[in-house]
Amino acid sequence: MSETSQQNAVVQVDHVSMVFNIANEKVQSLKEYFIKIARRELMFKEFTAVDDASFTVNRGDVFGLVGTNGSGKSTMLKIIAGVLEPSKGTCTVNGTISPLIELGAGFDPELTARENIYLNGALLGHSKKFLDEHIKDIIDFAELHDFMEMPLKNYSSGMVARIAFAIATVTEPDLLIVDEVLSVGDFLFQQKCENRINDMIERGTTVLIVSHDTSQIERLCNRALWIEKSKLKMLGDAKEVCAAYREYER
Repeated sequence: MSETSQQNAVVQVDHVSMVFNIANEKVQSLKEYFIKIARRELMFKEFTAVDDASFTVNRGDVFGLVGTNGSGKSTMLKIIAGVLEPSKGTCTVNGTISPLIELGAGFDPELTARENIYLNGALLGHSKKFLDEHIKDIIDFAELHDFMEMPLKNYSSGMVARIAFAIATVTEPDLLIVDEVLSVGDFLFQQKCENRINDMIERGTTVLIVSHDTSQIERLCNRALWIEKSKLKMLGDAKEVCAAYREYER
């Protein structure tokens, strides 16, 4: 990669593999698990979720990931977000990250929505002072003014998505990572989220999106990556990748 390309890269994935060890048999309790481990009775098999992936996401890209269930898309996003350390290879991110990679991650269902804004915001690196100054913006965007004192366990998945998206986009990070969150909730709020993403893109935020909705990937993304059975199958123009993926699904 040239020096100019490196300077323009927000994400550089270089020969990344992610291998998990999975037990060959079910255990009924943590105690049984440790007993079997101590007696060396529990056998493991390796599962490769991502196999030797290399690609670059450049500054200003809206980059989509497509693939069938279990193909490795979400694992790849978690590696980019720093949630998982790859088994092999390197993943470098230049700049700040705001991840929306698992609905409800970083929330406590027993706490109220207002309390969860402070909890999740702190996990994203925001100070209490910053959250005090922006909590009205977060609540206004989520449109859940009447439910702020309700425990999150009583929220629907769509309501959780509203809170999560509002917190993640209250600032403009260098990289916004969105995993299927836009597929949750009502159509009007999805449109509102897309509009905010488009505003962030216009101001220079790089976006990574995982979605099963190829029309959404085509609408939002300029580039796309198709991952199938842990391997990179196609990388290029979003419309071309989505067309090939839809043909494969048929």
